[in-house]
Amino acid sequence: MTVTELLSYEAALAEYDPVMGLEVHVELGTKTKMFCGCSTELGAEPNSQTCPTCLGLPGSLPVVNAIGVESAIKIGLALHCEIAEWCRFARKNYFYPDMPKNFQTSQYDEPIAFNGYLDVQLEDGEVFRVEIERAHMEEDTGKSLHVGGATGRIHGASHSLLDYNRAGIPLIEIVTKPIEGAGERAPEVAKAYVAELRELIRALGVSEARMDKGQMRCDVNLSLRPHGTKTFGTRSETKNVNSLRSVERAARFEIQRHAAVLSSGGSIVQETRHFHEDDGSTTSGRIKDNAEDYRYFPEPDLVPVAPAREWVEELRGGLPELPRVRRNRLREEWAVSEQEMQSILNAGAVDAIVATTEAGADAASARKWWMGELARNANEKGVSLEELPISPADVARVSALVAGGDLNDKLARQVIEGVLAGEGTPDEVVEKRGLKVVSDDGALGTAVEEAIAGNAAIADKIRGGKVAAVGALVGAVMKATRGQADAAKVKDLILEKLGVSEG
Repeated sequence: MTVTELLSYEAALAEYDPVMGLEVHVELGTKTKMFCGCSTELGAEPNSQTCPTCLGLPGSLPVVNAIGVESAIKIGLALHCEIAEWCRFARKNYFYPDMPKNFQTSQYDEPIAFNGYLDVQLEDGEVFRVEIERAHMEEDTGKSLHVGGATGRIHGASHSLLDYNRAGIPLIEIVTKPIEGAGERAPEVAKAYVAELRELIRALGVSEARMDKGQMRCDVNLSLRPHGTKTFGTRSETKNVNSLRSVERAARFEIQRHAAVLSSGGSIVQETRHFHEDDGSTTSGRIKDNAEDYRYFPEPDLVPVAPAREWVEELRGGLPELPRVRRNRLREEWAVSEQEMQSILNAGAVDAIVATTEAGADAASARKWWMGELARNANEKGVSLEELPISPADVARVSALVAGGDLNDKLARQVIEGVLAGEGTPDEVVEKRGLKVVSDDGALGTAVEEAIAGNAAIADKIRGGKVAAVGALVGAVMKATRGQADAAKVKDLILEKLGVSEG
C-alpha cells in the first residue's frame, strides 16, 4: 500500500470509527540502570557502560533500582492510578539482536500502577479523558546501528552494529485502555495525550522526556470498525514514534491505510510498522506477537516489590503541581482568556514564558516576545520554541532594555535576530550593531529641525490644527535615525518646536 493508494481521511471517517491504544515508553532519569550499577549517561563510547548483569551473562544477579520504583509510583499517582500493594517482575522472552539476554525484564500481569486516567485539552479547549490501563516497570533494550543503507534503517543496510549502553536503562511503559469515541479527532487526541503526558513527566522530575533523544517514545496502536459495530478491528502498531507531530501523522496515516484496505475487501495484518518522517507514511515491520507468544514467567532472580502504604502516601503528598492545575493558575495570574492560554499551550510557550518572568521580565512582555517574534521565527524554521538558540534569560534582558528605554520594539526585534544568528548576548548584539535608542536631546533636536524644514507644508498643517499630521514628521525623524529614536519623545519635540499642544 503506497501513499497514493490511501482512502481520503474524510471518506475513511464516513465509514469507520477509529480505536486507538497508545503505549508510551519513558526512560527514567536515574544515574544507574534498572538492575545494575552501570551509568545511564548519554554519549559514552559504545558498549562502555555495560556489565555482566545488563549483558545477561551467566551467574550475574540483578538488583532493583529503588529510585526507579519510586519514580514509577510517582507517575502512577500523577495518573490517578491505583498502586499495587504487591507486584513482581517477569521475563518477556523473545529474540532480537539488541536484547543481550534474549529476554526483557518487565512486568506482565502484576504492574506497579493500574486503572488511572489523564485528562487532555484539545486545541479548541475541549477536554478528553484518556483512561490508563497500566504503568509498569521494565528495562530498555540496546541500540542497533544499521550501516550501508541510505535511510539508516535495516532495509538496504550491509551490516548492523550493536551498542548495549542503553540495555538495562529504567523504563516506565504507560499503556492506555482502548481510546474510543474520538472520531475524526483521534489523531489530535493522540498528540494531545502524549504532549500532556510529557509535561506531567517533566513536572514530576523523573525524566527530561526528550522525544528527540529517545527518552520518550510512543507506539501507536490503531484499528477501525464500521460505524454501529462494537467489535474491535485488527490493529497495527506503529513503533517508536518520536515527536508529537509524528504521533498525530502516524495515527492519521493508519486510519487512511486501514480504511483503504478494508474498503477494497482486504484484511488488516496484525503487525508492527515503521513510521517515516519524510512523508508521514508507515511501512511493515514484523508480524506482531500476542502476549502468550512471549512466554512470560515470573523473574526468579528478583524479589517482589511491595511498597508500604505509608511510603506511597508520602510520595502522593510530595507530588508537585501538575500541568493542568499549573496552567489554570498561570492563566489567572497572567489575566489571559482561555483562548489565549490555549494558544500559548499550542505554541509550546508556557515554560519559556514562566522562565522568562523568573529571569525578571513581566508576564505581558514575555508573552509578547515568545508568542510574536520568536513563534514566527520558530514557524519559519520548522522547529519548536525550545529548539531556538535563545534563552529565557536573553528574552528577559531584551525586555529590560525596552523597558529601560534603551531599545524600542523595532530595535529589540533586531537584537533577537542577532542572538538567534549566534552573534552573542543581547548586550553584545546591541554593541556590535549599534542599536541603542537615540535619546540625546541635541541629536534628536537636529533631526526634528531637519524634518520640519524638509516638510514645510506638513508643518503648516500641524500649526493650523491638524495635529494628526505629526505622524509624517515623526516618520521622517525615525527614518533619519534608522529607527533608533524614541518615537514618543520625537513627537513631543516636534509639537514643542511648532508651538502646538496636542490637547
